[in-house]
Parts: sequence; structure tokens; C-alpha cells
Amino acid sequence: MKGYCLIAALFLTAASASAQEAWRDTTAKDTGGRVILKETSFIQPVTPRDSILVADRLLYGFELDNVPDSTVLAYPQVANPYMQDVLALPMWQVDTVKVQKIKANNTRLLNIRASIAIQPFEEGTYELPPLFVQRIHTDGTVDTIQFNRQTIEVFTMPVDTATYVPHDLRGQIKYPLTFAEVMPWLMGFWALALLVIGLVAWLTSRRRDADGPAFKEPAHITALRKLDKYRGDKFWAPDKQKQFYSGVTDALREYIVSRYGVGAMEMTTAEIFDGLRGTDIPVDLYEEMKNLFERADFVKFAKYIATPEDNATVLPQAVRFVTSTYQTEVEEESEMADQSGQEEEPKQAPHVEKDEDYMPK
Repeated sequence: MKGYCLIAALFLTAASASAQEAWRDTTAKDTGGRVILKETSFIQPVTPRDSILVADRLLYGFELDNVPDSTVLAYPQVANPYMQDVLALPMWQVDTVKVQKIKANNTRLLNIRASIAIQPFEEGTYELPPLFVQRIHTDGTVDTIQFNRQTIEVFTMPVDTATYVPHDLRGQIKYPLTFAEVMPWLMGFWALALLVIGLVAWLTSRRRDADGPAFKEPAHITALRKLDKYRGDKFWAPDKQKQFYSGVTDALREYIVSRYGVGAMEMTTAEIFDGLRGTDIPVDLYEEMKNLFERADFVKFAKYIATPEDNATVLPQAVRFVTSTYQTEVEEESEMADQSGQEEEPKQAPHVEKDEDYMPK
């Protein structure tokens, strides 16, 4: 179809002047042709409907069957407006509907469909002019083919002026959201959430397996390690005493939480030692720690400057408190193991430096 249209366009371009001149006055020259009357014209709405309304676009054209592919068709120029109250697009629409090959002489026969687009803009009955096309043969003979005219009746939309009430433009219709529309999104969300949870759990288990079982350092080891940071007299200067006493008492608070279950991190000194009453702490050690915490409160909150003698006793007292209470815990566990009849090897206390080692040299 496209090949035939291209060939026809080339022929029309080369012979447009002679073809149009022959179309204007076919009787003035002897072309050896003839006038052929056809009754195969058609009128067809572009948008199918049961009636033609104002401004509807129509296709007005004809069909030719069994046209040899060597034949050139010359279409007349379309005027715009096509007729009164009827506009037209000044361009023919030509299609090859069917191609039939004949093997005897190696030619092709084409079924051609050509039309123009028109639009009526007023109500009424219109008698369209007949359609013409010139057929130019290879020997130069020109035939004029005339197709019968069509009559159309154009209507407008009837308006009941008696009961007609004008209305404003309606807004966009909003349909309610249904569960069937939401369900796929919910299923996708839950599937994605389960996938993410599973992935996080898998990565966590792999990391835990790679790191091995978590080892929790005993509370007394942690306390002694933190206290060891404050060895010496470099923190005894007046501007560093607050840091010194805060670090020592914080290490002792953490140890008291782990050893005796007293919430020492959020308690005052009085509350801490009220909670330690009745425990296995010796009386002298209890009073010693209480005095240490009270002195630390004065340094931290009352801007008290402790003497070097007081500072020298802080770290040894803290170490003695941790090591003494830890030994008591080991002895209690050994007694419980003996009473239950279990043979358990007693825990060995870690090597702890003597209190004199924490005294300044």
C-alpha cells in the first residue's frame, strides 16, 4: 500500500501541471479518453453514530477496484470551504485496500480507497457535489471518472427550553477505595517487612556465630580495672579533684549494682548506704566507704578541696572494698556448693595488687 502511494505521488509530482490542465478542461483537448459514471461514492462519519451532528467529521470518497499498478490517478484540488457552511481538509487520503497479483503478465491489480474530510457547521440538508478523478493510462489516455453525489442531513442536539435548567460543570467523579484495591499493597508491604526482618535476623545470627559466645567480665575485675586508671597523685590537684572523686565513686557504684543489686547509679549517698544495710559488708568497711562517698559529694557539689592525706586514702579504700566483698561472695558460693553436694572447684580470686601499691610514692 505504501509503495503504491509513493509511486502515485511521484507520478503526480512529475505530471501535475498537465493533469490539472486536463482536469480543468477535458473537452477542450482530445485526450482519447472518456467520461465514466460510477455509483460507488460513500459518506462515512469518522466517529460512528446513528445520526450526523453539527461539527462531526465525515469522510466523503470513493473506491476503485482492479486498478493496474501502472495507472496514475490525478485527484482534483479540494477548495476550503468545500461548500457553504461545510469546511474541508484540502488533502486526499488514499489507501490501497487490496493487492492482487497476476502471474501471467506479472502485473498487480489494486483496490484503491480515496476520501476527503469534511465538517458541517450548520444544521440542515446538504447535497454534496459529485467527486471526480482522472485516470491516466500508460499510453497517455486520460479517463475522467465521475462518482455519484451524496446527500447528508445534519442535526443539532435538541434543547427543551420549557424545562431546561442550566447547571455548572460537574467535578471529577471520585470512586470509593475498595478493599480489593488495597489488598495487594498490604500483602506486598507485609511480605517486604517479613523479608527485611528475616534478613536482619540472619545477619545477626551470622555475626553472633562469627564473634563467638559473648564473654561478660566479672564485676570486680571491671571495677579494679577502672580504679587502676586513677593510680598516682596526678589527679590530686584542686582543679582535678572533682574528676578524681567522680571516677572512683562511679566505678564503685557500678560494682555495688552488680554485686548487691542496689540501684546505686540513680541514688544519693544516703540512699545507697541505706540499701547496703544488713549486707555482708563489715561494719568498719561500711563506715569507711560511707565517709568516702560523703567526702566525694563535698568535692563534687560543695567545691571542697580535699587534703593530700585524704586523697591518698581514697584509692586503697576503694580497692579494699572491692576485694573484700568479692572474697565474701566466693566463700558464699563455695558453702552453697558444699551444701548441695556438688563437687565444684572453688573460684580463684584474681591477682590484686596490695593496697600499698595504690599509695603515692
